[in-house]
Amino acid sequence: MGHHRNALVDAATTGGGVSLDGLTVAPDGDGGFRLETPDATLSGLTEDGLREALDDCDDYATNWYFWSEVVGESSPQRRAFLRWVEGAPVDTGGDGNGSDSASDADADAAVASVPERYDDLRDGVSREWGQLLVTVTVDDHGERSYELRHADEAAADRDDLDAYHEPLAARQLATYDEKGRYRPLKSGSNLAGGWLFPALDGRDLVETVETFYPASVPNWYRERRGELDVTHWEDAIGRQTGMYSVVKTWNRGDGHEHVDWVAEACCDDSQCVKRREWQYDDDTDLDVDGGDGAFPCREPCSVVIAASRKWTRLEGEETRTYEFELTPSEKQQVEDIIDAVADGRIDDIREADVYEGANRYRARFLRAKLFDDDGNLGGVPTDAPDDE
Repeated sequence: MGHHRNALVDAATTGGGVSLDGLTVAPDGDGGFRLETPDATLSGLTEDGLREALDDCDDYATNWYFWSEVVGESSPQRRAFLRWVEGAPVDTGGDGNGSDSASDADADAAVASVPERYDDLRDGVSREWGQLLVTVTVDDHGERSYELRHADEAAADRDDLDAYHEPLAARQLATYDEKGRYRPLKSGSNLAGGWLFPALDGRDLVETVETFYPASVPNWYRERRGELDVTHWEDAIGRQTGMYSVVKTWNRGDGHEHVDWVAEACCDDSQCVKRREWQYDDDTDLDVDGGDGAFPCREPCSVVIAASRKWTRLEGEETRTYEFELTPSEKQQVEDIIDAVADGRIDDIREADVYEGANRYRARFLRAKLFDDDGNLGGVPTDAPDDE
C-alpha cells in the first residue's frame, strides 16, 4: 500500500497540494504539511509524519490514487462516468487542480464520505444505463472492478450467463434481439440478455458501454456541462434529401400534432432507452414527454426519419367514411388488439387466456365472423369502386 501514500506525498510536494473527495494535503507554510479530512486536521507534519498519518485515512489515500493516477484526467468524460457509476461527486468541468465539483443531481452522493462510499463499494454498487447494469466493487488496494450485464438479469447466477472479456464482443451482442432479429436501433429497448462481462477495468467498461450505446457517454457528459448540441425536428427534417425529402411536406404550418404522434410512437421509454431532448424547434416544445433515460437523444434518429417518411405518405391520403357494425365487446377487442401490438405484448398473451381481447383464438374468431372471402372487414372494400 506504500506506493499510494508515496505518490500522494510526491504530488503534494511537487504540485503544491492535492484535494479530492474531502481529502486535502498541502504545504502548511512552515516547511511541513497540513492533512485535512472531514474527521480531522493535522498540521506541521514532516514527510514521514504525513505518511504515518495517512495510515489512519487509507481509504482517502487509495481513493485519491485511483482517480488521480489510475484514471487520471486524459478523458474527462470517462472519469465523470466512472464516478457517476459508484455514486461519487461528478466532475462537470473541474477547476484545474484535480478537485471535483458536484452537480445538484449528485448532492446526495457528495454528502457520503469516502469511507462510507467504500463500505458500499465493498458490497458492490450498481447503476443502470439503458438496459445495462453496471456493478462496481473495490478491493483492499482501492482498485475498482466493473461487472456488466443485462439489467433484467440482475439476480441471475454468473454461471448461467455467457462470459465475455473484450469490449468489442458487445458489438455482436447488440446486433440481434432475443429472437435473432436484427436491431436497427441500438438504443431500442429490445437488447437480448444471457451474457456477462465479469471483470472490466474502467477503460474497458466505458468502451463496452459505448459499443452497446454509441455516443451515450459523450452526449451525457456534454449535457452535464451544458454543451449538448440538439438538432430539433424542424432542422432535422429541413436537411433531408432524396427520398426522405418528402417528410418536409408534412410541415405545413398546421402545428406540431403530427410530430407528437411520431414521438409518442417511437420515443417512448418502452421503445427507446434514450431520453428525448429534441423538440419541434428551438421555441416550440412537443406535448409528449421525453422519457426518463439516463442519457439524452439529441436529434431524430434514422428510425424516426424512415418511419416519418412512410407516415407522411399515409397521412397524405384523403379520408373516407366506412360503416361497420360491431358489438361493444368487439369494438373493445379491436382496441385491445391494437394496444397489444403497439406495446409488444402479443407474445405474452397465453393461448388459453380467451378473456384477453388480443388472444389469438379471440382474434381468429373475430376474423372468421367479420371478414369476407376477400379479407374485407365487414365485407366493405378498402378502395372505393371507380366512378363510372
